[in-house]
Amino acid sequence: MKIGIIGSGLAGLSSAIQLAEKNTVVVFEKNDTPGGCMSSWKYNNYTLETLYHHCFSGDRNLFDLMETLGLKSDLIWLKGSTGYYMNGKLHPLTTPFEILRYPCLTFFQKCRLGLFVLSSRKIDLDPLDKITAKEYLFEKVGGDIYNAFFAPLLISKFGLMKDEVSAAWLMSRIAIRSDRGAEGERLGYLKGGWHRLIDAMCDKIRSMGAEIRLNTPAVTLTQNNGKWLINNEEFDAVISTLPPQVTNSLMVNTSIRLQSLIYQGAACMTLGLARDPANGIYWTNIGDPAPYGAVVTHTNFVPFEWYGEHVVYLASYFKDEPDAGLKDRMINDFCKRFSIDTSEIHHADLYIDRYAGPVYVTGYKDTIPQVDAGGNLFIAGMFSSENYPERSMEGSVSAGMKAAKILEEKNR
Repeated sequence: MKIGIIGSGLAGLSSAIQLAEKNTVVVFEKNDTPGGCMSSWKYNNYTLETLYHHCFSGDRNLFDLMETLGLKSDLIWLKGSTGYYMNGKLHPLTTPFEILRYPCLTFFQKCRLGLFVLSSRKIDLDPLDKITAKEYLFEKVGGDIYNAFFAPLLISKFGLMKDEVSAAWLMSRIAIRSDRGAEGERLGYLKGGWHRLIDAMCDKIRSMGAEIRLNTPAVTLTQNNGKWLINNEEFDAVISTLPPQVTNSLMVNTSIRLQSLIYQGAACMTLGLARDPANGIYWTNIGDPAPYGAVVTHTNFVPFEWYGEHVVYLASYFKDEPDAGLKDRMINDFCKRFSIDTSEIHHADLYIDRYAGPVYVTGYKDTIPQVDAGGNLFIAGMFSSENYPERSMEGSVSAGMKAAKILEEKNR
């Protein structure tokens, strides 16, 4: 069979690896580098992901893939320290002592919050798909803790949609990040950067005779006499890893329509700095109003020596389109808030993805599209069941593998 795969993110490349040995496979990628949300930028002496990534201890399919590619031995486990910027001050919240010292919650509230976090490890997520995170938090921890701790985080991540997000997403996110000890959260990272995984996947795919066409967006997706045409090139089957509504926009001369989902965009700034702005903290949530919701100091997680400068991500999310002048507003706010002089900034690059991921609003589970969309069109990506209710590298690898398996089974 000749199979077209639209998108070279983890889902698309995982599908291609599964299919390339026995089929003719062509991967279409609109950008000049592969990887999608896992793409990377090159700097003078290092390569860095455009969006921050790490993996978790239960990522079985990801680890199997890395083993196959000869990368598993280079996976390292590091501690991710956390902090909360609230009321004009950065508060470390990694160790039990730091949590006890946190001034924005009472001792009783901290105990209640701690018990709530522990409960996330054993909770049944299915019933929570129909309940908003706000409703659930009000019931479990009360309005005071919600307003003081959770509301600023939900606002920074979802904006006006904060009251529509499901409790299933919230509890899944808390649970997946509960693998932690007194020194912080246990997270996985690949020595040298995740670009090595994307590069190894591409090399593997090409070694099996498949094509990866960079700078080649899928412009049209057409059905004709039982075949699919991508940009007027004929294929027996297609896997699209684009958001369903984007796939819809490509399709002509077909009765197949995919259900649109609510997506949000990401605007992530990467900074190279002369010094650490976060006092050794890896992940700082911003509770005060700001044009970004988190400061992720990458070099407080992985060794500074890999880069020779302090690397920081400023994470922001948006609906529809990013605000005009966002880059300047982010830099100005960051410099003022963390007492950084502009002369200390070596470089500042803003990466924008208008479809960074679906928003898991209440009832999302019932809207997850089937992998087999009909007519030998298959779909996989961040919207897939494998990425619900919290998207991850593991989820995208699993979704791509599943789409390839279903395609093969249907066409035996």
